[in-house]
Amino acid sequence: MRIILAGTGSAVGKTTISSGIMKALAKKYDVQPYKVGPDYIDPSYHTLATKNTSRNLDSFFMSPGQIRDSFNKSMKNHEIAIIEGVRGLYEGIDSVNDIGSTASVAKALKAPVILIINSRSLVKSAAAIVLGFQNLDPEVNVAGVILNKVKNQAHYEKTKKSIEEFTNVEVLGGIKRDNKIEVEQRHLGLVPAVERENSLRYIDIWAKTIEESIDLERLVQIAKEAPKLNEKTEAIYSIKNKEKVKIGIAFDEVFNFYYKENIESLEANNAKIEYFSPLKDENIPDVDALYIGGGYPELFSKELSQNKRILNQIKQFHNEERPIFAECGGLMYLMKSIHEDAQVNIYPYQAILTDWVQALKYTIAEVQEDNIISKKGETFQGHEFHYSKVIIPELKNKLAFKITRGKGSYENQDGFMEKNTLASYVHTHVAAMPDFASNFTRSAKEL
Repeated sequence: MRIILAGTGSAVGKTTISSGIMKALAKKYDVQPYKVGPDYIDPSYHTLATKNTSRNLDSFFMSPGQIRDSFNKSMKNHEIAIIEGVRGLYEGIDSVNDIGSTASVAKALKAPVILIINSRSLVKSAAAIVLGFQNLDPEVNVAGVILNKVKNQAHYEKTKKSIEEFTNVEVLGGIKRDNKIEVEQRHLGLVPAVERENSLRYIDIWAKTIEESIDLERLVQIAKEAPKLNEKTEAIYSIKNKEKVKIGIAFDEVFNFYYKENIESLEANNAKIEYFSPLKDENIPDVDALYIGGGYPELFSKELSQNKRILNQIKQFHNEERPIFAECGGLMYLMKSIHEDAQVNIYPYQAILTDWVQALKYTIAEVQEDNIISKKGETFQGHEFHYSKVIIPELKNKLAFKITRGKGSYENQDGFMEKNTLASYVHTHVAAMPDFASNFTRSAKEL
C-alpha cells in the first residue's frame, strides 16, 4: 500500500497533515514514512509520528530505478507507505521537466496522489485547481483531495460538491482553520523535531484533528489500489569494501541531518557505526573515521566551544591523518570559530550566520581533486541550504569540488581539503554518489 500527499504549492499544510495522518494510521498499521526532495526537517516529524525512520525520495539524486530500489528496500516488513511531497505537485528544478518534483516520484512508484488544497476563500475555483492538476499530466493519478483551512461545515460541503461535480475526484475531508495546529518555523522550514520537547504534543494534536476530519479508511483503500511495481530497479549504492572498519557519527541536538541511506551504505560496506555527541560526550569513540553531518551548530556554538576535550580529540584525529568527512553544519564546526566561539580549527577560517539565505538549491559538482569520498573527474548531484558562510580572507586549502550548479563555499568551489579531512557545504546523498560509502570505508581502512 502506498500513497502520496501532495500540495498545490508550498505552505498548504503538507507536513502537519502528513504527520497527522501518519500518526493516526500508526495506531493500526506499521507506517513507513517518506519525504520527496532534499529535506531533513520534515522527516524528523514523520519519524516521531510513526517510530520508523523517514526516507527521502528524490528524482534529482535518483533515477526512477533507484527510487524503486530505495522504496522496495525500505518498505520490507512495513504495511503502508505515506509519502509527503515537496512544494507543489509539479514543481521541480525547472518549469518544464519532472526532475525533482513530487510528480516524478508518483510516476516512478505508480502511487496515487491525494492533493492538499488551501481552500481559504475558494469554492468553485477549487474545482478549477483540481482540474488543472488532473489534466496537466495524465500519468499522474490524482485520486483524492483534502481541503485545508475551511471556514466551517457549510464552506466544506459547497467546495466538496463543486470538486466532485466537475472533476470526479473525491474529497476525503476538510480541516478547519485552527491556530492550535500551527507550529513554530525557522529559516529553513519547520523547527527540527529533535529539538522540541513538545513535538509529540503537536503531532498528537495533528493526529486528533485528522481523525476528526479525514476519511482515513477511504485513504487506506486508495493506497491499496496502487498497482504492483514490476519495473526495473537500479541499486542506489555500491558495495566494494570487504574489510571491517569503525566509523564514528556525530549525532545529537546539534548534528542530526543525515540521510539514512548514507549510513546504511556505510554499514553495507562493513562499517560498524558508533554514534557520539560533540556537545555532551567527553571522548570521541575509538574508530577509523569520523562523519559529522549538518544541523545547527550556530545555535550551540558557545556550548560546543566549551567542550574542549572533544575539540582537541577531533583535531588530534585529524593530525593523525585519519579520515573526517563533514557536511554543512559539520563544516562550520571544523572551522577556527563560529562567530567568536572557538571550534575544532582544522581550517583557519571563521563561520558566521547571516540574516539572509546564502544558498538554497540543488547543486551539481565536478570532482577536481581525489579525496576520501570521490575521485577526480567524477560528477555528482547534491544540495545546499544554509544561512551561514565562511569568511576566507586568503584561501589556504585545496578545494575538491567545482560547483557547476549552485554556489559552494568559495568562488563556485567547495570541499575544503586538509590531510584526510574533507568539509563541504554540499549535502550528498549516496544515490547521487554510489561509491560514497565504498570510498569512505576504504579510506578509513587504508590508515
